[in-house]
Amino acid sequence: MATYKPVFVLVRPQLGENIGKAARAMLNFGLTDLRLVTPRDGWPNPTAGPAASGADIVLEGAQVFGSLADAVADCAHVYATTVRKRGVTKPVVTPEQAALEVHQAEGRSAYVFGPERAGLETEDVALARAILTVPINPEFASLNLAQAVILCAYEWSKHLTLAADGRGAASPSATGRAGRADRPFRADAGRQELLLAPGASRNQPTHLAQSADQAGVEPPGGANLARYPHHARSRTPRALATLARFLAALIPMPEFVGDRRFNQFFPDPLDRVGW
Repeated sequence: MATYKPVFVLVRPQLGENIGKAARAMLNFGLTDLRLVTPRDGWPNPTAGPAASGADIVLEGAQVFGSLADAVADCAHVYATTVRKRGVTKPVVTPEQAALEVHQAEGRSAYVFGPERAGLETEDVALARAILTVPINPEFASLNLAQAVILCAYEWSKHLTLAADGRGAASPSATGRAGRADRPFRADAGRQELLLAPGASRNQPTHLAQSADQAGVEPPGGANLARYPHHARSRTPRALATLARFLAALIPMPEFVGDRRFNQFFPDPLDRVGW
């Protein structure tokens, strides 16, 4: 049985920035098949590129269709993402349930997302096999387009074993970042992979130097990394500030780290896995 990566379909998207952010969310999990149905501002859209943050391979391969029916014509399993059932009798699944079905299904599957303002219309949902709904706060059921995309992409990626068999190795064009193309894609990759080579000791400056070189940043102490542990142990404000800048450059942080509403749940911005 052939295994297909799912298709992500944006129906009548309104803003180019949101298309770019959706592309960025997809590529984080190795997904590249993006389809657009009559985007409001046409395609290509110059505002999508900056928002994609390097996910150019997704934007360049995006296909445009005149109707949702045409966009999913080759998809045997279609999931309409919506919080409202809109009077249509369909099976209702969560992103996790849909991801499991996608992996088990024969043929290609598609996740369908509606316009930012009001979501999918009833006729759009009617084309789907099932309704996909995220179990969130019923008093504030408000996800933006990129958030909905990344939830579905993440749940799909959880069922992969790419790191184990090497099938997820990314190409230079797919990574969008220098020095990262030879690293296999892993959905569960932790931030320590950026700091330490496999089997490395946390006290060996050599591995920090290698990681810093791959990330394109200058470690504290410059080329003389023998001095690095002394910087790390120093309690002077200048040394701590230098170490903080080094870690910030080495470990990519999400855009919402600086959001006070987010930080109230995560007081330490380094205490999470980078996207």
